[in-house]
Amino acid sequence: MPGPELVIPVGTQVVSTHEIRDTGGAILVPARAVGVIVSAPSDAASAYRVRFPSGAEASLRRSELVIREHDQRGGIEADGEAIEDELRRYVVYRCIVGSRAYDLDDDASDTDRRGFYVPPASLHWSLSGVPEQLEDHDAQQCYWEVQKFLTLALKANPNALECLYTPLVELATPLSEQVLAERAIFLSMLIYQTYNGYVMSQFKKMEQDLRTKGAIRLKHAMHLIRLLLSGIFALREGHVPVRVSEHRELLLAIKRGEMAWEDVDALRLDLHRELDVAYAASALPERPDYARANDLLVRIRRAMVD
Repeated sequence: MPGPELVIPVGTQVVSTHEIRDTGGAILVPARAVGVIVSAPSDAASAYRVRFPSGAEASLRRSELVIREHDQRGGIEADGEAIEDELRRYVVYRCIVGSRAYDLDDDASDTDRRGFYVPPASLHWSLSGVPEQLEDHDAQQCYWEVQKFLTLALKANPNALECLYTPLVELATPLSEQVLAERAIFLSMLIYQTYNGYVMSQFKKMEQDLRTKGAIRLKHAMHLIRLLLSGIFALREGHVPVRVSEHRELLLAIKRGEMAWEDVDALRLDLHRELDVAYAASALPERPDYARANDLLVRIRRAMVD
């Protein structure tokens, strides 16, 4: 069900959908004329007061005007839902991540699916273009457009890297197998920056929640500790661990609230120090292999030319 229509703010340029006449029938403002909203109603069902360049003013309801920027886009943008339905046909990689992939699931756990899609050239090159991701919140699914996915992986985004290393793969076409075969090119010292920075910022927010709300999201705390453990392993061993079976009981204890916050925070600080040590001794390159990743993307794009 669509949400409520928002009120257009004063100062917004709009276009009238029809001509406006005075009481005698003479045309005051032609159809498709540009005006500016000078008075907005308190709710979207009431009329707006619109002033036009001639000085004429008129009261128009929402159905009688279009925001100018939207009107100019016209047919450039395709129907969002229709294009997404079409693009789901081009998902070439689908995997399971999250608690079920980490071996941290229980009977109540969702099944989170991620992956990427490769649009055909005719859609990718069209005026409407393609979205960077296709998302279905109800089904717990998210698929990135291939360039977006590769860019995330190059930046050491944990969600993208875990897609490349999860053991739970449901769909892998020959195109996605090319990416999996070269997944090592995405690993670099950037793992240290990305994982470290994200955990620090999230723990700061949780500390604020503890002060203002008196509680934190224990599941989120568990996954932040898991992320540090994953980063340490990746820097030392050169691949991303997804299953964390050896740390399962520790992590679930955090989720169940069996560890005091002070102990969780102390563990986090210890793991930050371990991450520093792993970073100093890591054999990973300073940066990922951008050239090979670019060649990979070009090969995949060429495969989708009509």
